[in-house]
Amino acid sequence: MTAVTAPARSSSPPAPARPRRTLDWRLRFGVLSLIWGFSFLLIKVGTDGYAPFQVTLGRLLFGTAVLAVAMVVKRERLPRGARTWAHLTVAAFLLNALPFSLFAYAELTIPSTLAGICNATSPLWGMALSLVALSEDRPTRLRVAGLGLGFLGVLTVLGAWQGFHGLDARGTTLALLASFSYPIGWIYLRRTLANTGSSALSMTGGQLLLATLQLAVVTPLFTSFPSRFPLVPLLATAALGALGTGLALLIQYGLVAEVGPTTAQMVTYFIPVIATAAGVAILGEPLSWSTPVGAAIVLAGAALTQARGRT
Repeated sequence: MTAVTAPARSSSPPAPARPRRTLDWRLRFGVLSLIWGFSFLLIKVGTDGYAPFQVTLGRLLFGTAVLAVAMVVKRERLPRGARTWAHLTVAAFLLNALPFSLFAYAELTIPSTLAGICNATSPLWGMALSLVALSEDRPTRLRVAGLGLGFLGVLTVLGAWQGFHGLDARGTTLALLASFSYPIGWIYLRRTLANTGSSALSMTGGQLLLATLQLAVVTPLFTSFPSRFPLVPLLATAALGALGTGLALLIQYGLVAEVGPTTAQMVTYFIPVIATAAGVAILGEPLSWSTPVGAAIVLAGAALTQARGRT
């Protein structure tokens, strides 16, 4: 998607309208950062009462419901064509069913703060994939430097100098795999479904619907039906789906259309900060010096991998 160019200034109306619109997108940017930052806390609370697959299924159900309402309001239709639906099935797995489930399982054993920081490594994985020709983005010296810096930050967060002492290797690996799944999914989506003629809302509505169906098949095979329904984890799961998935995607589309994908994707750099603050302040999760320092290095590296420099 391309950025929408701002209209040229004229001598009459736009003076008061422009600041109001700027404030509007900044507000929505802040709301999106908060929603996605708090998502890791909501996953943690949800898995306190329900199995990870059940939390993921609930998240997808509520998220799909929000997008379905938006499609009805905007009179959008689901995409058509067997080829489109086949590619959407793969995208639904890579971008929704798999990473959502991996994060839910990861947070059984790692803090939500660490999960949020692992999520910030997605741009690094995307850059790494470009080095092995899995993406059309050409690597530059600046981006390669960002990749190295970013993974140095990951090692700092994980405490590599002390032999990863106290680190839950399984949970951390699952969270990093979830982050790795996102760029693979985006590359696949861009290469197979770039010019379908359907709107972003329609495509994502179909994608979430397919991911929900995938989890609806998998969840009964690996979990038993809950004997009780604890309220707080249920509300956390509902909020995770309705806000963290459905509403967040709608806000993201509006931002991309208004300010362009480059500005909109900057939200990635605020998510670990908010996730860490929420985990420490609300859940009382421990915080050592290496976590914020490593997170800052990760974000700096991720920012460099998105820079447009010379080869």
